[in-house]
Amino acid sequence: MAELRIETAVFAGGCFWCTEAVFQRLEGVLKVISGYTGGTIKNPSYREITTGRTGHAEAIKIEFNPDIINYNELLEIFFATHDPTTLNQQGADRGTQYRSAIFYANETQKKIAEEVIIELNNLKIFEDPIVTEIAELGAFYNAEHYHQNYYNQNSNQGYCQFVINPKLNKLNTTFKNKLKKEKLN
Repeated sequence: MAELRIETAVFAGGCFWCTEAVFQRLEGVLKVISGYTGGTIKNPSYREITTGRTGHAEAIKIEFNPDIINYNELLEIFFATHDPTTLNQQGADRGTQYRSAIFYANETQKKIAEEVIIELNNLKIFEDPIVTEIAELGAFYNAEHYHQNYYNQNSNQGYCQFVINPKLNKLNTTFKNKLKKEKLN
């Protein structure tokens, strides 16, 4: 029996509740953890992050099986489910903590991310140029427990209804063949 391969990807695309909900639904994604990365202080709290003064982004760490879904496919979904052309903002969420960023774990991920951004810009997929930051992954700090699995536990909450549901609707329509067969709880 072949050994299960697991790789890690770290993305920031606005509020981590949104990105977590999207990537949890993908076949081959084993785990998604909401957290903070890209900043200057150790073990930041949500309260500190929301000031925008720590340099951290709300991000997700995705553990995935590259034999089922590869890094390129994750990037395709990342770019399709948030606006990578707005600097330090996603919808009404504003500040550096909501920036669009790819935190690469190795040179291969960096190269792939750079190539994907060049291709998307050349194809003019977006009206404006992509401003997504590409940075080496440093320390990743798990967010507080109440932020984990947020959408699945709070789907009736207003933010979930008005901000996350449209992203999931796009995911369900555009990437139907990439979705897990079993329902999340």
